[in-house]
Amino acid sequence: MQELKDTQNEPDHRNLSIDRVGVRQLRFPVQVLDKANSRQNTVATVSLAVDLPHHYKGTHMSRFVEVLNSHGPVLEVRAINRIPQELLKRLHAERAHVQIRFPFFLNKLAPVSGAPGLMDYEVIFELDVSKDCSDFLLTVCVPVTTLCPCSKAISERGAHNQRGLVTYSVRFLEPVWIEDLIRLVERCASSELFSLLKRPDEKHVTERAYDHPVFVEDLVRNVASASEAYPNLIWYRVEAENYESIHNHNAWAVIEKGGLPTPGVGSQVR
Repeated sequence: MQELKDTQNEPDHRNLSIDRVGVRQLRFPVQVLDKANSRQNTVATVSLAVDLPHHYKGTHMSRFVEVLNSHGPVLEVRAINRIPQELLKRLHAERAHVQIRFPFFLNKLAPVSGAPGLMDYEVIFELDVSKDCSDFLLTVCVPVTTLCPCSKAISERGAHNQRGLVTYSVRFLEPVWIEDLIRLVERCASSELFSLLKRPDEKHVTERAYDHPVFVEDLVRNVASASEAYPNLIWYRVEAENYESIHNHNAWAVIEKGGLPTPGVGSQVR
């Protein structure tokens, strides 16, 4: 068989290293642990990358896909800890980065009728690994309802509300449940969202939001306060964006608190 030229291994003379190079938007089936049913099958969008020294012209893109496929037709989320280590070895890299985004489903009961409905939430796992340090970041994206305190205070009839999105990222010492982080965020809003509401449920949700008005500032502070009381969290970042219903702009706020990642911390996932 004729030996093929390996262009990627040819030298590059521009003296510029690359921070991350790899593949993105790769869809792959994954299996996630949940509290209710033990396992949940979903489909993830995967990004895999490594650093590239200045003297190499390119990386070997096929090896990223080979590493992912080596875990079988379904990737258990707990196995993602091994992927960056394999990338370091296969691509002779000093640093590897893995991001896995997937929809996570919860069966939620309507608050009055008890009607069941599935709610989906975007979850992101990110691992940044070098030979002597491993950092894991867990993010949940939680849609909520917020009702404006100012509108309630100045209006004779009603108050404007809107859907908001809280992007909540954490580092931790011990594994945490995705569901627990979602519930933490939902409790901090004017109301949580449901996929199915009958009329009694809609009345309940509307009135609850009216009784619990929050600015976007209140929302991030509420989540931050709850994070301070949550065991094992060593760092958090809470970002809230309200898709305003009576303005042509969005309201936005962020709080970040905690130390920098330390070797070996935050590398455990459920």
